[in-house]
Amino acid sequence: MEFSQQLSTTPTSAEDRAAILANPGFGDHFTDHTAVIDWTLKDGQGQWHDARIEPYGPIAMDPAASVLHYGQEIFEGLKAYRHADGSVWTFRPEANAARFNKSAERLALPQLPPEAFVESLRQLVSVDREWVPSGDGEALYLRPFMIATEAFLGVRPAHEVSYRVIASPAGNYFGGELKPVSIWLSTNYARAGRGGTGEAKCGGNYAASLAAQLEAEANGCKQVLFLDPFNDDAVEELGGMNVFFVFTDGRIVTPALNGTILHGVTRSSVLQLAQDRGLTVEERKITLEEWRRSVEDGTLAEVFACGTAAVITPIGELKTADGSITSPAPGPDSVAMAIREQLLGIQTGTVEDTHGWLTRLA
Repeated sequence: MEFSQQLSTTPTSAEDRAAILANPGFGDHFTDHTAVIDWTLKDGQGQWHDARIEPYGPIAMDPAASVLHYGQEIFEGLKAYRHADGSVWTFRPEANAARFNKSAERLALPQLPPEAFVESLRQLVSVDREWVPSGDGEALYLRPFMIATEAFLGVRPAHEVSYRVIASPAGNYFGGELKPVSIWLSTNYARAGRGGTGEAKCGGNYAASLAAQLEAEANGCKQVLFLDPFNDDAVEELGGMNVFFVFTDGRIVTPALNGTILHGVTRSSVLQLAQDRGLTVEERKITLEEWRRSVEDGTLAEVFACGTAAVITPIGELKTADGSITSPAPGPDSVAMAIREQLLGIQTGTVEDTHGWLTRLA
C-alpha cells in the first residue's frame, strides 16, 4: 500500500521536543504526524483507500458519526524502541495486527491487511523518528485505532471507517522507580461478560472499568482487579493488564483465555520466555481463594501484572473491602524481574532476539 505524505508546516521545534523527551510521562505529548487509511463500503464491496501521512491535529467528524453514538471502534498499543545504533524497532507487530483484526471482527469493522498495519507504523515512525526517546525504559508508544465515521443513526455496521495511528513518547507507566503496586479488588463492577467484548480491545471495555478504577484510587491503589463471580470468583485480569502467579515449585500460572480476557501480546511473550527458562507454564482457572490460600501456606512466590504500557510490574498487595492479601516482596532474582529484564533487553536490542520478534521501522 502506497502512502502519500503531507508533512506539517509547523513541526515541534528541536528545543521543545528535547524538553518533552527529558520527561515524557505517558500519553501526555504527541508527535507531529499521524498515519491515516480510509475505508468505504460501496456496492457491497469494501475498499481501503487514501493511505497517507498528515499533520497531527483534530479530526473533522459529523455529529452523527456512528462512533459517537454506538461506540463502533477498536484500538491497539505497541512501542517503538531506539537501539544503540540509532535504528528504531518495534516488538511483535504482526501479533498486534492479528489481534486488531480479531477485535475488528467482534465490533463489525473491516479487516485491515496486516502488511498495511505494519507499514502504517513504519511510515509514521520514519517521519517522526526524532521523537523516539533513548532513555532507560523509554519508548515511543504507538496507538493504532479504527473508528466508524459514517453519519448515520441507524443501528448497523458503518459503511465509512477511518484507521489512524498516533504516537506518544513514553516513560515509565507507573512513574519513578519500579516497585510493587497495590491493586483493588472490584466486587461491585464487572469488566466483561460471556459473549461480550472482553477479548476485543475496544474503548467500551475500558470505559466500563473506570468506575472501578476510581474506587481503586479512593482506596490508595494503582489498578483494579476483576473476578468472574459466576465461576468461583476466578481471577480475570486488571483494568488494562494480565496477571501472573509464580509458585515456589517452579510453576507460573495465568488465567486461561476464555472469551472475556484480552489476548495480551506481552502475556504470550512472558509465557514463552518462562517456558524457555524451564518453568512449568499453566494457563488455567485460578480463584481468589487459591490466591489467598497460597499466600497463607507459603507456596506463592510472586504475583505480577504485564502489558504493553507497563511491561511487567510486581503486585505487592491486593486490597479488598474485607482486608488485604499481601504478596511476597520480589527479590533481585525474582522471576518477574528476570523476565522483565530479558523482555526489555530484546525490545531494546541488548539481548538476542531468538524468537524473531523484532521488526525494524526506521
